[in-house]
Amino acid sequence: MMYWDGGWAWMAFMPLLWIALIGLIVWAAVRLTQHQSGRDQGRDHGQPPRETPEEILDRRYASGEIDADTYTEARERLAKNRPRPR
Repeated sequence: MMYWDGGWAWMAFMPLLWIALIGLIVWAAVRLTQHQSGRDQGRDHGQPPRETPEEILDRRYASGEIDADTYTEARERLAKNRPRPR
């Protein structure tokens, strides 16, 4: 008489379980490191880095949205109100 308790099924299933578990750990580690490096570069979820106020002003002047007097005045105002490093 043959004894059936499913032991051979568990022996076949356990390596697959370990491979899946190790794969999940590797995937999580890669995902976390990519997320951290993206945050360090000023990007979040594939978004480009934010423009500084000076870059926005330069872009608006270059596209002709503002004239030279407005540009100069805004640049001076930005330079005066810029936070100083401690």
